[in-house]
Amino acid sequence: MSTLFTPTRRQFNRMALGAGALVAAPVLRAQDNRIVLGQSAAFTGPAAALGTEFLVGAKVYFDQLNAKGGVNGRQVAIHNLDDGYEPDRCAANTEKLIKEDVFSLFGYIGTPTSVVALPMAVQAKMPFVAPFTGAMGLREPLKREAFHLRASYDDETALIVNQLFNLGLTKVAVFYQDDAYGKAGLSGVTKALTAKGAKTVAEATVKRNSVDVAEAVGKLAKSGANAIVQISAYKSCAAFIREARKAGFGGQFFNVSFVGTQALADELGKDGAGVVVSQVMPSPYNASRPITREFTAAAKKVNAHINYSSMEGYLAAKMIAEGMRRASGKLTRDGLIAGLESIDEDFGGYRVSFGPNDHVASNFVELSMLSGDGRVRT
Repeated sequence: MSTLFTPTRRQFNRMALGAGALVAAPVLRAQDNRIVLGQSAAFTGPAAALGTEFLVGAKVYFDQLNAKGGVNGRQVAIHNLDDGYEPDRCAANTEKLIKEDVFSLFGYIGTPTSVVALPMAVQAKMPFVAPFTGAMGLREPLKREAFHLRASYDDETALIVNQLFNLGLTKVAVFYQDDAYGKAGLSGVTKALTAKGAKTVAEATVKRNSVDVAEAVGKLAKSGANAIVQISAYKSCAAFIREARKAGFGGQFFNVSFVGTQALADELGKDGAGVVVSQVMPSPYNASRPITREFTAAAKKVNAHINYSSMEGYLAAKMIAEGMRRASGKLTRDGLIAGLESIDEDFGGYRVSFGPNDHVASNFVELSMLSGDGRVRT
């Protein structure tokens, strides 16, 4: 049996404290009484917290499900591979998972990686469920195999721009990752501004998996913007915020959910006070919703981290399990697709609704703010 992934010492310690023993599943064979899901995600590198925490949440749900007998008596397991948030590695991992005949691809992390993986899934007629991305290019046109749990980046950036204009912050700049993810977010901001008869005052990029933000800071800090929307991962966004403030920028910072909210808060510490992040999952810190109470109770039993990323992993696992339960007869990939398409259910205050012509479960978006002491307020 292979290990989950090869983490750094720090990651290993966090995982050991967070969710007990997380072991990768060997490949599903005909004699196995299990359902094996395949995941390629970042477990090392600057985006590692996103993959790690999503997996923690998914494992919390599946371990709980398996303890109750699994899906129709079959245990659910995840065979996960590390891609470091790099498309080439993701493509190789996806090819491997397809050849190993996993039941479904699940929980891929990021736009640039999902962009290369989805066509491979479609060609193999393998479901591609709950990718951690809001890019419209993965949603339109509809792909029969692709099912999205979260709202789109267009939904998130529309809310952000509306909030900015409500606050009188109409001079908007964009700091974005120079890849499919950053461009998807930039497109969302541009659409939202255009609807208000406005446009960005400046734009600047950072390379994926890099914290070299000096050029972007030089361009945006003196652009006259009173707000900067960030479309990147937590390490580069944190580096940009710190350096922009040192350069004299006194405006507001807004981020989309993929940034990794808790990871950003941890990176920034007290420098995070006032930074806004849009969210596409219910708050894991506000017990007003039943799904939050369910998730936090399950996570606390195994001392797993409670944050937005692990909440998303938990909900994604709950969603695909419900799709498997709804499949009629012997569980097949076509049966999973039909089962997912039949879901129209309130998951404890978070509605999940699909149909044959609608493979996006939710358009839920709200705003949160970092408090500067590692906490997140909604």
